[in-house]
Amino acid sequence: MLTSQLRELEADGVVYRKVYPQVLPKVEYSLTPFGRSLAPIIQAMASWGESYAADERKRISLVPK
Repeated sequence: MLTSQLRELEADGVVYRKVYPQVLPKVEYSLTPFGRSLAPIIQAMASWGESYAADERKRISLVPK
């Protein structure tokens, strides 16, 4: 599953895949410039998720038991 997701990201130009030709196969992934350009969007989504989770915890703690 992880391999297929990484291959999709590679096909979309988000990550670069480097294969080392050796007896025990080794592959490294890194972000492409396009992938790095997505960082502000991902950071904004993470901030939203943290705020949403904090709001949910507050709402749940206010519910009488």
